[in-house]
Amino acid sequence: MRHNPKHEATDPRVVRELIAENPWSTIVSHTDDGLVASHYPVLLDEQSEDLAVLTHVGRPDEQLHRFGTGEILLIVADTHGYISPSWYADVATPVPTWNFSVAHCYGIPQVLDDDENLRVLTRLVDHFEQHVETPFALDQQIGARLATGTVGIRLPITRFVCKVKMSQDKDPQTRRQVIDALRRPGPYSNPALADQMQRV
Repeated sequence: MRHNPKHEATDPRVVRELIAENPWSTIVSHTDDGLVASHYPVLLDEQSEDLAVLTHVGRPDEQLHRFGTGEILLIVADTHGYISPSWYADVATPVPTWNFSVAHCYGIPQVLDDDENLRVLTRLVDHFEQHVETPFALDQQIGARLATGTVGIRLPITRFVCKVKMSQDKDPQTRRQVIDALRRPGPYSNPALADQMQRV
């Protein structure tokens, strides 16, 4: 990502929150055959004091990515949207832009053994089922069969680049006008982005 200190977030807690609220991620590996990208849900490894995530990939993605042979990139993004300069107050140089939050996380993935893989698979199901009216519980025998078609991964995040661009560089009136515009009905209505701007 382009270096921009105004929007850079260096606190790992910001990345933790971003991952917790946006568990759908993009995994990118650079292999001898070129770039490979896959998309999977991730969970924070709450057992670790350091920043790390747990996930699984379907076979044969682990072979395509060649996990364990080098660093991978995990991309996690939050709500984003177009910002029109017509929403600004008296800004010297009004230009269109895009507000977003994203983290690029780097590390060397650790391939989990079969038992750990089943635990991660079960935890993923439990995590997402907790919000369902009648939560589904993964039967461990069925889960063990499902797990054979997946490979569990733990990714210790050794470094990250995180950007939170929410019009922080604009004056308070412009920020209010942008938030109001995002809440109005229309082609760029984006109440979730407006909420995030208010939190930042």
